[in-house]
Amino acid sequence: MDTPTTPATWQTPDDLRALLPDRKLIESQVQAALAEDVGTGDLTAALLPSRQQAQVELITREAAVLSGSAWFDAAFRLLDSSVALHWEARDGDWISAGQRLCVLTGPTRTLLTAERTAINYLQTLSGTATRARAYAQAVAGLPVRVLDTRKTLPGLRIQQKYAVRCGGCHNHRMGLYDAILIKENHILAAGSISAALQAAQNGNPGVEIEIEVEGLAELAQALNAGARLILLDNFSLTELREAVALNAGRARLEASGGVNLSTIRAIAETGVDRISVGDLTKDVTAVDLSMRFVS
Repeated sequence: MDTPTTPATWQTPDDLRALLPDRKLIESQVQAALAEDVGTGDLTAALLPSRQQAQVELITREAAVLSGSAWFDAAFRLLDSSVALHWEARDGDWISAGQRLCVLTGPTRTLLTAERTAINYLQTLSGTATRARAYAQAVAGLPVRVLDTRKTLPGLRIQQKYAVRCGGCHNHRMGLYDAILIKENHILAAGSISAALQAAQNGNPGVEIEIEVEGLAELAQALNAGARLILLDNFSLTELREAVALNAGRARLEASGGVNLSTIRAIAETGVDRISVGDLTKDVTAVDLSMRFVS
């Protein structure tokens, strides 16, 4: 696979480091993963001499965007802080098949015990970043943001949203606590679009409020009620163009539903401001990585 053009939204390595969760949070996530795998101890690694040292290298077997090195590192260092890791690629880099990514030196037992947990993180997050890069490339040159959703793998919300940024796309709300998205059932429970918006606006100063609409008539109601961010749910291309014309710049419009790599360019060309894509995080294919001993 040829190296793709870097999308304008791609983050520099320094930018990505700033987006990483707190180190203690990363360690707690990895500790839970290690506990799941190691349990009361690695019975197979215990067959090896306790003082034995080794060096291993991490290789990618396919082209991808790298993401998740902080979680990979933590898997080894939580077991033994003496493990030395030397990275030859950084998160956000396009990596090629056969490329060496990292060299690790430390106790043989530790290298073998942490291997699966570390690679699970790296291959899953790199797979997420690689998919994000493909979506970012698909809309290159257009003034639109491609956003992830809450359709993440259980337990990997924070990690996958970081990986999305590594790939050059953007984050929607992290969860139910940091923004309001009024959907069909919320509207039905509130009684109307205007009532739902009013309740949100009255009690949540400074919180981003978005409302979902399912047709042009509902879009008009939302605009008349003062909505400033509107989700257009499963609109056709014709309806999206009509929605952009009707909106006339009054609110930011987000398209959602039926979005994949074959449709996103046409959706973006309708003039919407944002496109949310569940496929970024829920249908991820792990990158093929291999860790092998070199001495």
